[in-house]
Amino acid sequence: MTDTFSVRQIEIAWPDLGITVTAELDGRNPELADALWEALPYQSLQGHALVAGEHLYHAAPIPSLLHLSASTRIADRRDAPDGTVFCSALQHLGIKYGTLTEPMPASPVGRIRQEDVSALQEAGRLTWDSVYSTKKPILVEVRKAGTEGGHSIPLLTAAHPDASRLIHDVYKATELAWLSEPKELADLHAGLIPSGAGSFETVLPTLLFVNGETRPLGYATYGGLVRAAVQGMPMDSLRHMTRLLVGIPAEFLGYCGLEQLWSFTQRFLNCLDQLDRDDFLSVVSQLALYINCLGGWNLHLYPWEAGDHLRRLRPDELVSRP
Repeated sequence: MTDTFSVRQIEIAWPDLGITVTAELDGRNPELADALWEALPYQSLQGHALVAGEHLYHAAPIPSLLHLSASTRIADRRDAPDGTVFCSALQHLGIKYGTLTEPMPASPVGRIRQEDVSALQEAGRLTWDSVYSTKKPILVEVRKAGTEGGHSIPLLTAAHPDASRLIHDVYKATELAWLSEPKELADLHAGLIPSGAGSFETVLPTLLFVNGETRPLGYATYGGLVRAAVQGMPMDSLRHMTRLLVGIPAEFLGYCGLEQLWSFTQRFLNCLDQLDRDDFLSVVSQLALYINCLGGWNLHLYPWEAGDHLRRLRPDELVSRP
C-alpha cells in the first residue's frame, strides 16, 4: 500500500441528487479501510435504514467485508458523531447522518468532513423519500477523491468446473441486477406471481415473507458460511450446515417468484460434496453478494407507505390510553 491514511480521501456522490461529500479514511480499522479503498470505484443502490433512524447504507461489492475483523469498535453507534462512515459484516457501507435509535456496535473507517455534513443530511432526507414513497431509485458512487468514477463487481474463481460455471452465472445475474431492479422482483412487486403465492390473490403478505426470508439468507446464512469457512470450520461441518440452512428458504423464495435464486441453490447443493475449502468460499461469497443485492432491491421496492397510518406512540400517549 503506497497511500497513507492521512491522505486517503473518498468521495461519495449521488449524481441524480447533485450531491457529493468527501470522507477521510482516518486510520481506524485499517483492514476494512484497505478493502474499501482497493474496491473503488463502484456504484450501488442507495438504501436508508427503516427501523434504526437517520442512517444511510448500501451494499458494497466487497466480499471480504463479510469476514474481516475490526480492530476498533464503537460500542454503540448512536454515540458516533454525525458523518461517521462504517464498514459492516453485512456487506454494507453505512453513514450516520443524524439521530439513531438502535443500539449496535459498529466498525468505523472514517468520517465525512464537517463542511459536507449538511449536504449529507439532505442526501439522507431525499433517500428516505425514495425508499419510503417515491420508489425512484437513487444510485450512489464511491470513488477515490479527485479520480474518475466507474463501477465493477468482483468475479471470483473456483477450480471445480461446476462451481466455476455457477460462479460465472451468479456473477452475470448480479451484474444485471446491481444497478437495475431485477425482473423477478419487479414482477413480484407488480403482482405477477406465476405460482399463485398469496392467499386469496393478496400480494402484500407474499412481499413481506420474501423480505423476511431474503435478508437473513444473505446476511446471516451466507455471511455466516463465509465467516465459518475463513475461520476454519471443518469441511464436513460446513457442508452439513449448508444443507441445513440454505435449501428451505431458497425453495420458498423460488415458489414466491425468485426462481433464479432457487436454481442457483440447487446447483450449489448438487456440487457441494466435490468442493474444497477455497471453492466453497468462492461460491458462498459470490452467492452472498447476489442475495444481498436482491435484498437491497426488495427493501427499495417494498410498499412501506401501506402502513403510513400506523405511527409509533410516545410514552405520554401510552399513559393516556384507556
